[in-house]
Amino acid sequence: MGIGALNPLGWIAGRSFDVRGKAVLITGAGQGIGAELAKILYARGASVALADIDEQAACAAADALGKRAMAIGADVADREAMARATARVVEQFGRLDVVVANAGIVPKPATLRVIEGRDFDRVIGVNLTGVFNTVHPALDHVVAAKGHVVVVSSAAAFAPGVGGSPYMISKAAVEQLGRALRVELAAHGASAGVAYFGVVETAMTHDTLDNDELGRRLGDMLPWPLSVRITAHEAAATIADGIARRAPRTIAPIGWEPYSLLRGLVNVALDSRLARDSRIHELVHLVEDRARAIERRDARELP
Repeated sequence: MGIGALNPLGWIAGRSFDVRGKAVLITGAGQGIGAELAKILYARGASVALADIDEQAACAAADALGKRAMAIGADVADREAMARATARVVEQFGRLDVVVANAGIVPKPATLRVIEGRDFDRVIGVNLTGVFNTVHPALDHVVAAKGHVVVVSSAAAFAPGVGGSPYMISKAAVEQLGRALRVELAAHGASAGVAYFGVVETAMTHDTLDNDELGRRLGDMLPWPLSVRITAHEAAATIADGIARRAPRTIAPIGWEPYSLLRGLVNVALDSRLARDSRIHELVHLVEDRARAIERRDARELP
């Protein structure tokens, strides 16, 4: 009996994975990390399907790559649409080896006390259920190819959410989905990994942290090195290199690694400190006041 049979997880982790000649599906690929990842994997010889709710953005990104790229307009929250997307990839390329569930959104600033239920459901529907909708119809193909799945979590999963907790909740759940998937796929000779990022320079980051007063205040509370930003290309390269080595986890920037490893201890102290922090108390009141003001404005504008 070989080592792989005794320790399938170790055997999978020890194998490299060359994407040349392989087919890859990436969601949220019309811009940002997804679009950059498509460029990298295409340059490494993969055929790439770029899926995005913005079909025009996906088409533009695919056209810029070449004949081994295709665009798919689909909302990851739509289960049937993602099943059709998987079928289209297999029809076009004859196979599906790698899936990267990258699509994600952030909620409007609100506490759990005042958030609208539909806003909470939308974040969970895209960031968590959307990952399942992306991965599930592809798994038989990934298993047949002994391929690899990447689910994109976030370093936000490590810390308590203030004013945007649905995002942290969804990303913590995605982490668990990816961990379970890795163990399950190992039994079939395939693999999966979880990608974690801190602050990445994307349109979503600028809208959330830079172009919003409350977001800027939250960002200012991040200590160095957690406040260090990376580009979308750097984040994408981390995923691409993780695929190449079938990494169970990748994290960038590296300053988040100690927090990740020690979070069981750090978070006990952090939660206690944040619960007593007057700046956080003030921020909570500001978030709730603004959320209610927006709700009143929207109610007045209803026909």
